Amino acid sequence: FKSEPQVFGWHDQAALGPAGGEWHGVRNHQARNHMRAMAVGDRGFFYHSGKDPAVVGIVGAGGIGATLNT
Repeated sequence: FKSEPQVFGWHDQAALGPAGGEWHGVRNHQARNHMRAMAVGDRGFFYHSGKDPAVVGIVGAGGIGATLNT
Protein backbone atom coordinates (compact mmCIF):
# COMPACT_ATOMS: atom_id res chain seq x y z
CA PHE A 1 0.00 0.00 0.00
CA LYS A 2 1.77 3.10 -1.27
CA SER A 3 1.18 6.54 0.07
CA GLU A 4 2.86 9.90 0.01
CA PRO A 5 3.80 10.66 3.64
CA GLN A 6 2.67 14.29 3.39
CA VAL A 7 -0.76 13.21 2.07
CA PHE A 8 -1.54 10.15 4.22
CA GLY A 9 1.40 8.76 6.14
CA TRP A 10 1.94 5.84 8.48
CA HIS A 11 0.98 7.97 11.48
CA ASP A 12 -2.37 8.72 9.82
CA GLN A 13 -2.94 5.01 9.16
CA ALA A 14 -2.01 4.06 12.74
CA ALA A 15 -4.36 6.74 14.09
CA LEU A 16 -7.31 4.90 12.48
CA GLY A 17 -6.82 2.12 15.03
CA PRO A 18 -7.40 -1.61 14.58
CA ALA A 19 -10.57 -1.06 12.52
CA GLY A 20 -8.57 0.86 9.90
CA GLY A 21 -10.38 2.55 7.07
CA GLU A 22 -11.15 2.41 3.38
CA TRP A 23 -8.17 2.64 1.06
CA HIS A 24 -8.96 4.91 -1.87
CA GLY A 25 -7.24 6.75 -4.66
CA VAL A 26 -5.72 3.66 -6.31
CA ARG A 27 -4.79 4.61 -9.86
CA ASN A 28 -2.61 1.64 -10.77
CA HIS A 29 -4.78 -1.12 -12.24
CA GLN A 30 -2.46 -3.93 -11.18
CA ALA A 31 -2.40 -2.65 -7.58
CA ARG A 32 -6.19 -2.35 -7.63
CA ASN A 33 -6.55 -5.95 -8.82
CA HIS A 34 -4.21 -7.20 -6.10
CA MET A 35 -6.27 -5.33 -3.49
CA ARG A 36 -9.50 -6.82 -4.83
CA ALA A 37 -7.99 -10.31 -4.56
CA MET A 38 -7.16 -9.86 -0.86
CA ALA A 39 -9.05 -11.83 1.77
CA VAL A 40 -9.74 -10.75 5.34
CA GLY A 41 -6.52 -11.19 7.31
CA ASP A 42 -4.18 -10.89 4.33
CA ARG A 43 -1.32 -8.51 4.99
CA GLY A 44 0.63 -6.04 2.91
CA PHE A 45 3.43 -3.55 3.23
CA PHE A 46 2.59 0.10 3.83
CA TYR A 47 5.26 2.17 2.18
CA HIS A 48 6.02 5.80 1.62
CA SER A 49 7.00 6.93 -1.83
CA GLY A 50 8.57 10.20 -2.76
CA LYS A 51 11.90 11.62 -1.64
CA ASP A 52 12.76 8.90 0.90
CA PRO A 53 10.90 5.72 -0.16
CA ALA A 54 10.67 3.08 2.55
CA VAL A 55 8.43 0.37 3.98
CA VAL A 56 7.14 1.88 7.22
CA GLY A 57 4.57 -0.66 8.42
CA ILE A 58 2.45 -3.72 7.78
CA VAL A 59 -1.31 -3.49 7.28
CA GLY A 60 -3.99 -6.14 7.12
CA ALA A 61 -7.24 -6.46 5.22
CA GLY A 62 -9.93 -6.04 7.85
CA GLY A 63 -12.90 -6.29 5.54
CA ILE A 64 -13.77 -6.80 1.96
CA GLY A 65 -15.63 -4.11 0.05
CA ALA A 66 -17.78 -4.64 -2.98
CA THR A 67 -15.82 -2.02 -4.90
CA LEU A 68 -12.79 0.19 -4.44
CA ASN A 69 -13.48 3.88 -4.58
CA THR A 70 -10.62 4.96 -6.81
